[in-house]
Amino acid sequence: MPTTHLDSTAALAQHLGQEIAVGDWVEVGPERVRRFADATDDHQWIHLDAERAAAESPYGGTIAHGLLTLSLIVALVQQAVVIDGVRMTVNYGFDKVRFPSAVPVGARVRARVAVGAAEAAKDGSMQVTWRVTIEREGGDKPAVVADWIVRLYA
Repeated sequence: MPTTHLDSTAALAQHLGQEIAVGDWVEVGPERVRRFADATDDHQWIHLDAERAAAESPYGGTIAHGLLTLSLIVALVQQAVVIDGVRMTVNYGFDKVRFPSAVPVGARVRARVAVGAAEAAKDGSMQVTWRVTIEREGGDKPAVVADWIVRLYA
């Protein structure tokens, strides 16, 4: 699906409460999962040991770290939404993060992006709450649901 293109941060106000973009599918492959495990020192077998995960986990195989899937929110939203005039985006935090379903290693995910809030901040930036649902291809429940708060600087 094409990227949503807005001509300014002010245009966000016209889309409050609306889904504005659905991104492209991105694979969460074993190499990405391994690199994330190395970066975070989270080497739990359910993420890395395919044989053991197939035998012992309730998922029938290895799954991506929930925090890996959450961390993809940056790239997935940036791929789906482009706003002219924004020179810098700063992560301000998250509200209501949930992991309703696992992402099997090798699965593809994408973001559905809605505008939850958009208001001018005292520092001159625009504070935006993106309501993001990361869905897994073929899944019946989202992998991640989160309100992601960012500051957009023109």
